[in-house]
Amino acid sequence: MLGEGEEEALNSYGDGIAWVRSSMIGRGSFGRVYLATLRNPSSKCSSLPPVMAVKSAEVSSSASLQKEREVYSNLQRNPYIIQCYGDEITFGSSGTMAFNLMLEYGSGGTLSRRIKESGGNGLGELESKLHTRSILRGLKHIHELGFVHCDLKPDNILLVPIRGKGFGIRAKIGDLGLARRVSISKKRKLGVCCWEGTPMYLSPEAVTDHVQEAPSDVWAVGCIVHEMLTGKSPLKGKEEELEILRKIGEGHEVIEIGNGVSKEARAFLKGCFVRNSNFRFTCEMLLLHPFLQGLDDDDIDDARVDVDQSVVPFDPIESFALVYDDDEDEYTSDSSTEEWSHGSETESGDAQFISQQNVPVEVENAAVVKVAFEAIKAVRTIDSLLQTSPNSPMGTSHIRITGGD
Repeated sequence: MLGEGEEEALNSYGDGIAWVRSSMIGRGSFGRVYLATLRNPSSKCSSLPPVMAVKSAEVSSSASLQKEREVYSNLQRNPYIIQCYGDEITFGSSGTMAFNLMLEYGSGGTLSRRIKESGGNGLGELESKLHTRSILRGLKHIHELGFVHCDLKPDNILLVPIRGKGFGIRAKIGDLGLARRVSISKKRKLGVCCWEGTPMYLSPEAVTDHVQEAPSDVWAVGCIVHEMLTGKSPLKGKEEELEILRKIGEGHEVIEIGNGVSKEARAFLKGCFVRNSNFRFTCEMLLLHPFLQGLDDDDIDDARVDVDQSVVPFDPIESFALVYDDDEDEYTSDSSTEEWSHGSETESGDAQFISQQNVPVEVENAAVVKVAFEAIKAVRTIDSLLQTSPNSPMGTSHIRITGGD
């Protein structure tokens, strides 16, 4: 039974032509979220699902929702992003006009709630891997279409039950209200603080340079993965917002991971937490990381949205992704790494370099792979210089990650 306040809110926004507003399931700065059901669920004429989530706000204060609708209209449908079914203006009992955004309902709740249900122990690596893969697939799609999410966090990842093989539930990216085109994001490098999002998940460049681009989203993915694996936020404690921002901006973070986390997981996180955004791993690189290998496909969508791993076999990418690996979880220049990078110095060109790495010789792909290897080699070189010059104005190039098996 609805309370008096809830019933008043329902009446103030009204119902849609084909759907009826039900209980309120959330609220935010943008407005409120309601569960909605079809007036005639058996109708074959409606393109709407029987149950939806409807975001609503008065038209006069619906700029955020209208912007989110615009982002959805530019994103092609993707199985790892919450689907938008359209928008509609409704009229409440008092004549109030409301803007409504009709969205896929994540009946499994948020990833944040799922993590809290773990009791602070984390979700375990298998479940964390599956959710990570889904998040990266959705984020890769967003980035490829020229957008940045700007507010990735467990609260904005919804769990949706799916039919067919696999885990039975899929993590989907939602809440695109702060998403923006990359070109617009680049223009926001101003002399005032203009980042948007949640401080706990902001990247160093967002804090210090006020720029949020694709690498900033990858940093947030690292925070989410850390939270799934450990049950805790990377910046634990209850510091004030300004203190959190200071830690991120000045590079004083120390990421602690328990002994139960695998070596591959720690290497994956390091790829997300490279401080220099130019060398931070991309979604595609992370999808090829050893941490995410060996998972079963979840359903038929995988063939369409997954990374084409036929171009780059597993072994070279494994050595590429574990370049930070050593006993102390710090960057090193051990013999295995020197041998790995030696091929980039040959005089025979890209084809010979790729051949030495056991990669099929395709010249058009060879250059791409070589650039990737060279980029990581450059990161190691820069880091070596920074380690010998602690007072360098460039600051540290990565976050130290402690703990491990």
